[in-house]
Amino acid sequence: MTSADETPVRVGVFGLLGSGNLGNDGSLEAVLGYLRAEHPEAVVDALCGGPDVVAARYGIPATRLHWNRAEYRTASRAGAIAAKGLGKLVDAVRTAAWVRRHDVVIVPGMGVLEATLPLRPWGFPYALFLLCASGRLLRTRVALVSVGAAEIGNRPTRALVRWSARLAAYRSYRDALSRDAMRAMGVDTARDEVYPDLAFALPTPPASPPSGPPGGPVCVGVMAFHGGNDDRARAEEIHRRYLDGTTRFVRTLVEDGRPVRLLTGDTCDAPVVAAILDAVDSPLVTAAETSSLADLMKETAAADTVVATRYHNLVCALKTGTPTLALTYAAKSDALMDRMGLAAYCHPAREVDADRLLEQFRALEKRSAQLRQTLTERNRAAARQLDDQFTALTTALFPPTANAKTKASANVNTNTDASADITANAQARQESS
Repeated sequence: MTSADETPVRVGVFGLLGSGNLGNDGSLEAVLGYLRAEHPEAVVDALCGGPDVVAARYGIPATRLHWNRAEYRTASRAGAIAAKGLGKLVDAVRTAAWVRRHDVVIVPGMGVLEATLPLRPWGFPYALFLLCASGRLLRTRVALVSVGAAEIGNRPTRALVRWSARLAAYRSYRDALSRDAMRAMGVDTARDEVYPDLAFALPTPPASPPSGPPGGPVCVGVMAFHGGNDDRARAEEIHRRYLDGTTRFVRTLVEDGRPVRLLTGDTCDAPVVAAILDAVDSPLVTAAETSSLADLMKETAAADTVVATRYHNLVCALKTGTPTLALTYAAKSDALMDRMGLAAYCHPAREVDADRLLEQFRALEKRSAQLRQTLTERNRAAARQLDDQFTALTTALFPPTANAKTKASANVNTNTDASADITANAQARQESS
């Protein structure tokens, strides 16, 4: 509780939230759960991509991330181009004004420091830079929490991402590869920590008992995959190969009498589901309607096996302890599978070979019981590590003071100060264990 003479801590959450990506919203849900449990006095609001969705679903006030509603549409006419240019200036003012109203701003998870999917520098990378620069200038702590990162070749995007990370008051990553990538791009990561993806902090639905010998339902998570930021020239070729290979795999499962449940992780994946349903005309193939990671986890928990592409489809399957084969499109997927003990069950999304995929799938199912035990153990470890993450966040961002804004002003908003406390706590835990 907050006493009468105390000012509630004002916390903002920032990102492409409420925009149709279930993984992003799941990360937000995990952070909101932490804030409500550990800092119930905090006053929380959002600057995000889908403010109406966030306000309705999570019960917090939300502001639209971009002034220009057409920010992520291709501009070809003079008026649209001018609107985009004006929007950059307006967003600089809007972002600074929003940041100034807060003591702390949290960027919850997401791949905000990567460009593994097509990305323009003046879209979200610019928005993130405005956030972190405003935080440094206005002495509001900005925390990048369990975020994903990857080395970026495009120079403008690389520069914006590098400076965003440098200006943040706190950084942690969802895998060691992300921390290594930021180090390679010139960010001092010596005091940054690695924790599991925030979605591992969400509640896990009860798992359905395996159906016995292989033959039960299979979840296949699909994606509107066109390659990464450097694959634009052959994006359609990559997409066609991915779709053809995945469709052949689903058709083979159906011919074996296996029920197949198609999953998505973003609204943009719907055309891929429609294409597979059209190509494999069978009552054994159905499409799940999911609006959250909780819905996805219920689907994966009910399956014997999962084959999935999107990163957070993998997270959901692994968290529910279901043996999973990953169609990987970026190093983050390989790192996640390795962390959970399933490194042998990865297949490249850019070069889907249905025959080889089927071989891996059958090998996975032969070890189903053993892999379920491995996942149970790895999930317990992930839960403990995320408890440490939230303890570290409290230490770094919520100093025990009656006026958090005054405290934040007294302590210069540097990543080194916050990270030093985190490192000391981690060393203390290691010495006591």
